[in-house]
Amino acid sequence: MGDPAVSVLMPAYNAARYVAEAVASVRAQDLGDWELVAVDDGSADGTRALLEEAAATDDRIRVLPLPHRGLVEALNAGLAACRAPLVARMDADDRMRPARLRRQVEYLDSHPEVGLVGSLIECFPAGEIQEGLQRYQEWLNSLVAHEDIARDLFVESPFAHPSVMLRGEVARAVGGYQDRGWAEDYDLWLRLFLANTRFAKVPEVLHFWRDRPDRLTRTADEYSLRNFRRLKIHYLRQGFLAGRGPVLIWGAGRGGKAWAASLEEAGVAIAGHVDIDPKKIGRTRRGRPVIAPADLPPPGTHPVLVTVGVKGARELIRCDLDGRGHVELRDYVCVA
Repeated sequence: MGDPAVSVLMPAYNAARYVAEAVASVRAQDLGDWELVAVDDGSADGTRALLEEAAATDDRIRVLPLPHRGLVEALNAGLAACRAPLVARMDADDRMRPARLRRQVEYLDSHPEVGLVGSLIECFPAGEIQEGLQRYQEWLNSLVAHEDIARDLFVESPFAHPSVMLRGEVARAVGGYQDRGWAEDYDLWLRLFLANTRFAKVPEVLHFWRDRPDRLTRTADEYSLRNFRRLKIHYLRQGFLAGRGPVLIWGAGRGGKAWAASLEEAGVAIAGHVDIDPKKIGRTRRGRPVIAPADLPPPGTHPVLVTVGVKGARELIRCDLDGRGHVELRDYVCVA
């Protein structure tokens, strides 16, 4: 028997409460040519037994038991074990729509230039989703085309990790998953972007993303705002900021101050801040001037980082900068 069309990579750690539901949603796919590589990361709650029970009744399921080493090692061990040219991520507490694998395989087959395709998502349980996650879901689902994903790539992670399918060769070419002390999935997206990988999403809800209080993105330090800034600055310095002079920070409030501190910590020189608040204009922040948008130097003088995350502000700032001749991703990048 030849290799399957797609490998589903699902790490699991103490997921006994949910894993049978996750596996059932994989088995319910209307594309049957798949394998499930279920990596048990040293669970102590019966997860492995549930996975092995499923594997005993379906030879498309392979269980890879490991001692507990954490998510990144589990992901890389699973990625190395995937036999298919396409790798679909799945979490052990999520659910797929029956058409998910088929629709993403069809998309990648018909768009050979795309290296990674996601989908729209729906967070659940519906009655427990808080406002912040609801806003994130709306934003994430608004980004479908590569160009839209690319321009917001440094705002937040534009993909829910377990909703993506990518070409295995593309992931391996950039070193797979890496543990740098920050979000491993966002780190991979940014390395893929710097390697000129094209992104896309199937414009349908194909994945159900479970929210729960003990989810890693809520509890682990790797997903803190400070570490997200460190991650973004690391890759901005390899791309947008490479070989360029001091940066201008659009924003002199709390967000701008936090970004200034993180940039200084990383050794990035700061020319000043831009703000629309007349109480701040003409003053200084850590010895650097705060100027009005009207006093911005010509495009290309200083790279501009937009650090204002207030709802609706990003588009207004984009309009202002575009109107002054600044080109996004060349002269400025939104980072909040």
